[in-house]
Amino acid sequence: MTDDRTAEASGIRATYDETEMERILSFERMESDSGRTGPTAAIAQNRDGYAMLKVRPTAESDELERYYGFDMALDHVGELLGVSPHDLPVPDAADDMGM
Repeated sequence: MTDDRTAEASGIRATYDETEMERILSFERMESDSGRTGPTAAIAQNRDGYAMLKVRPTAESDELERYYGFDMALDHVGELLGVSPHDLPVPDAADDMGM
């Protein structure tokens, strides 16, 4: 099931959430043979939506890198998950991150 805060495609599940301080787009790759979660990654931005995007291994982890553009952050997430960034689903609620 998907809504404006979740999306699934190509074995990747994306979930958008907002905390008191940040907007977070989390990704997890599903292992097809076991049905378990594989590698994960997250993109975080301040709640106001104008700061640089932080790429992390998980939503709670320390940042690995910062980017101005959403496309660049998605490229890094694709590398972490071992997929093309074009295969990453983006929920509608997160579509404006990095703008």
